Amino acid sequence: MKYRSSSARVLLGSILSVVCVVSASAAGWKVPRTPDGKPDLQGNWTNATLTQLERSPAQGDRKALTAEEAQKIEGAAAEHVEENAKPTDPKLGIQDLPKDCGYGFSGTNCGYNNFWVDRGTQVIRINGEPRSSIITEPANGRIPPMTPAAGKEAAARVAAFRKGAGPVDGPELRSLGERCLTSFGSSAGPPMLPLMYNNTYSIVQTPDTVMILVEMIHDARVVRIGGKHVPNSVKKWYGDSIGRWEGDTLVVETTNFHPMQTFRGLGPDRKVTERFTRISADQILYQFKVEDPALTQPFAGELPMNATPDLMYEYACHEGNYALPGILAGAREEERQAAGKTVKQDEADNDKGE
Repeated sequence: MKYRSSSARVLLGSILSVVCVVSASAAGWKVPRTPDGKPDLQGNWTNATLTQLERSPAQGDRKALTAEEAQKIEGAAAEHVEENAKPTDPKLGIQDLPKDCGYGFSGTNCGYNNFWVDRGTQVIRINGEPRSSIITEPANGRIPPMTPAAGKEAAARVAAFRKGAGPVDGPELRSLGERCLTSFGSSAGPPMLPLMYNNTYSIVQTPDTVMILVEMIHDARVVRIGGKHVPNSVKKWYGDSIGRWEGDTLVVETTNFHPMQTFRGLGPDRKVTERFTRISADQILYQFKVEDPALTQPFAGELPMNATPDLMYEYACHEGNYALPGILAGAREEERQAAGKTVKQDEADNDKGE
């Protein structure tokens, strides 16, 4: 993980916001080109945002927030940063941690504090419109449900993966993110979605390849321009991505996902289509569509990727995460304690019988 001071993040977010507005409206701006004439997408970009992936049901089909709603969200986030940037009393112990420290963290998880977090400082604004969710289709801004049959199949996949064992019987049964094989959530994607930190992407282009290096974990996506998909029997962690140019937009189609690399319960049969369009000197409009026969209907979304002066930092997570021995040892200890209680209960029951 990387260090960024909270106050610096807030200041940087405000500066970038102003820069983006000025750049987008600057007269005479032209899309920069690579030597082969294609739009230049290269550089470091961040998709950090306060906007949620799915819209609150209370907002219904309302895609846009009011100015007051956007200000309230951004103001609350700034207050949260300021409050959680305060030093912790060194006399306090784990038992004294707050029960709720915000954003879903509570109790001992509050140790994973604001020092590490980089959620962004603003809601998404596209064409000046503050958005209520990243998801734009369907109209309610929410991921559609799976078909009943697909839901049962997804549950069966999980059961087969665990083979009826407990969740910590071996490292193979832990999540890919915990094992440092891929990012948790969908940071590398596709679709590439923001997380609580490490939302930087570095793009490098050649005439026949676009490489997207993801700050989270150490993921690298390689898009083959004009290529053909590999055979369906070949499954990749982030799927098999091929690209083409439609005018000034890079269109990327990804299939052949690894069965273990699921997304919201969706398996290896999904197809994700992404669109990267350079809309200003400091912004790429990123759009995506997810199709899967397991869904009752496809869904789509969009968000800006903003230019950042930040460097790409190492995420020091590696396969064989050193925490795994502790996780497994803890599970074995729980089993020993449970077995000991069973033995004692059996002895007590025998004593009563006598």
